[in-house]
Amino acid sequence: MQPIIPILFAAVVGMGHAFEPDHLLAVSTLVTRHDRLGPALRDGLFWGLGHTTMLVLFGSIIIFSRVTWLHSGYFEAAVGVMLIGLGIGRLLDKNSYQSFQKPKQQAGFAYTVGLVHGLAGSGALVLAVLGAIPQPTWAVAYILVFGLGSVLGMLAAVGLMHLPFTQRMWLGKRLRASAVVLSSALSVGYGGWLVYSNLLA
Repeated sequence: MQPIIPILFAAVVGMGHAFEPDHLLAVSTLVTRHDRLGPALRDGLFWGLGHTTMLVLFGSIIIFSRVTWLHSGYFEAAVGVMLIGLGIGRLLDKNSYQSFQKPKQQAGFAYTVGLVHGLAGSGALVLAVLGAIPQPTWAVAYILVFGLGSVLGMLAAVGLMHLPFTQRMWLGKRLRASAVVLSSALSVGYGGWLVYSNLLA
């Protein structure tokens, strides 16, 4: 019965995991394209579901097969490339600088972004979990609850990130453009650092 205790805290840990810089930067490029909270929350939800799907899928493979090649810096570098692409794409998208826009992204795109993030984090998470919960079934349960906690955490983050981009809170074209440029530059910069630190350093 001992594994029940860490599993009870898995959702809380997962909520904190959602607030990691690479997660926030990626989702910010998605949700701030929406003027209404509903569509923004939808993208945050699908990001979380994609993230959880990959965590459980790859986590289960690692747990039951004990393979080690799935824990690789190449996956982290892939997240870096994705962040660079998201940042550049947002900078070049004219709609990013306008209010009351109609975003082109669909829920499937947010889900795919979540899948990539889950792929990068699954190996490290499983190694950490197996250190505390050696039983495979309980370890998978922990990862599942952890993933669901990250969904809740991301929904909370989306609500906070989206406030300056709502119709009521929109403060001007220049301020919006500045926010777009700053968040995009951070996405590109952090993505570049991930690529460098995992492939070149």
